[in-house]
Parts: sequence; C-alpha cells; structure tokens
Amino acid sequence: MADVARIAGVSLKTVSRVVNNVPTVDPQLVGKVNAAVAELGFRRNDMARNLRAGSTSATVGLLIEDLANPFYAGIAAASAQYALDRDTLLITASSEEDADRERKLLLELCERRVDGLLVVPAADADHVYLRPEIERGTPIVFLDRPPRNLRADTVLIDNAGGSRAAIEHLVAAGHTRIGVISDWLTISTMAERLSAAEKALEQAGLPYRPDLIKYGLHTVPDATAAVNAMLDGPEPPTAIFALNNRLTLGTLSALGGRAAQVELIGFDDFETASFVPWPLTVVSYDVREIGRIGTELLFNRIAGDRSRPKTVIVPTELVVRSAG
Repeated sequence: MADVARIAGVSLKTVSRVVNNVPTVDPQLVGKVNAAVAELGFRRNDMARNLRAGSTSATVGLLIEDLANPFYAGIAAASAQYALDRDTLLITASSEEDADRERKLLLELCERRVDGLLVVPAADADHVYLRPEIERGTPIVFLDRPPRNLRADTVLIDNAGGSRAAIEHLVAAGHTRIGVISDWLTISTMAERLSAAEKALEQAGLPYRPDLIKYGLHTVPDATAAVNAMLDGPEPPTAIFALNNRLTLGTLSALGGRAAQVELIGFDDFETASFVPWPLTVVSYDVREIGRIGTELLFNRIAGDRSRPKTVIVPTELVVRSAG
C-alpha cells in the first residue's frame, strides 16, 4: 500500500479508504489510486484484514482421498457451492489415503486459520491430534468415514443397508455362488460393507466361500486380477458384488472379454453406469448430499452451534438394471 500511495501521490490513509470502498473519497483521488493499483497489480489481503479485525477468514478446508475419483469430486462440488453461496472460499486438498499426509495437510490448513474443516479420513489415521484444534475453536466435520479417537460431527452412507440389499437381491435371483470384492479393510466403509454382505450371505443359508471373498484390492487392476482368478476357478461365481466404484470398473474389465453371464452389482453409482456394455445394478445414493449436509453442519458450527456432535446417515437405494 505504501507503493500505491507513493505512485498516486496520496497518503496511506487515502489508499486504505479507496481500497475499502469508502464512498466519501474525492473521485479524483479514487482515480489516482486505482491507476496506481492497476500499475502495481496490488491486491487487498482479505484474510489478513479479517484476522486483524478479529473476524473469520472466509475460508474452509476440505480434505478428500482422491481428487480424480468421481465420488470425491461430487462431494467437493457440493461443498464448494454451499460455501460460495455464503461468500466463503473452499480450499481442497487430497490425502491420497496417507495418514501422515493427512495430518500434515490438516495442520497446515489450521495454521492458515481456516474457519473450519471438512475431512474424509485416510485409512489408519488416528485423529486424536485434532483434539487441540477443536478445543481452540476450529470446527471439524467428517465425511463418508468416522474419525478415530475423536468426537465430531459425521456424515455417513448407509453402508450396511446398501450391502444387505445387494446380497438379498442376488439371492432372490437364485444365485448361490456370489463373489464379493473389497478395498483395504482398514478403510472403515469397506469393513462395514463386507461385514454386512457376509452376514446377509450367512442369513441366506449360503456356505462360507473364502475363494469368493477377496479384499485388499485398492486399484482397478487389482480388482480385474482378482475377478479373473475367481472366474478361472473350479466353481466360478455367477454373481459379483463390488464394494466401490473402482472395484466395479475392474470387475467390468474382467467380464468384458468373457461370454459367461455374471450378474454384477456395484456399490457407488457413477454417471456412465447405465451405458456400460454389461447390465450393471448399483447401490446408489446422493453423493452431493454428503457434501451439502456436511458443509451445512460445518457452517452451523462456525455460526456458534455448540450442541453435541451428531451423526447423519445418507440413505441408499438399489438401482436395478437388466440386460436389454
């Protein structure tokens, strides 16, 4: 601002009044200051101004697992829109499912004095390190997965209900050899979905088949290899339940070159699911609602809500798609 004042030939106080849109400044002085601002490329530091004034920074942080995954992109889009509608900037970062990276990024966001945090926890992360931040007044809302060793608002999917509906649908269709493929079981959603699926299989009276239950599959190629191994076995599955969208894509890759008719259900819907060259039934839910609800909870906390931490469950539905 001192450089602006020097070039414009005015006082620092005049520059400050022009930059802050004080209406009583002489128009000629406004013109001089604006010309100097344009010449120097000056920008007002709103965050520093707000912090000096003791108000909010008008920024919130969002930490997700993978920016390229449509699931997390949907959460980010809904959260960004909710924040934008309230004149707040959403800063988004990715943990890449790394607990150390998560800790580093979240603490950096706290150092930047964001007004609050939205967090999709990384696998294996222990969130006790965030307790001092909450005690200092930084509200935190967890999305899709619950925190570990920390009480905070959480928005979850009905993972158990979705898995149960998928298995019951396959059993009702007459399948007795049902393959289930899962990501890392250190991810709470995967553990919950697999547990519910196995319980539904047991309740249907189907025998335990460890050769048809595969977990620890984190990538599309992992899923493709696992499904190929199942299909090449002596008693291949007649149906497969994939527990997230990446695993569904890997399963489709394995099925694509085979003539066998295998019914497929994937947990997580995605835009092109109805166009894939295989009848794909999905466990669906409104992914944007996860982001919207979570951001609403966060803004309520920022506004002063001091009620006990709450958990909101987003419902699922089975969208059945058949051949033809």
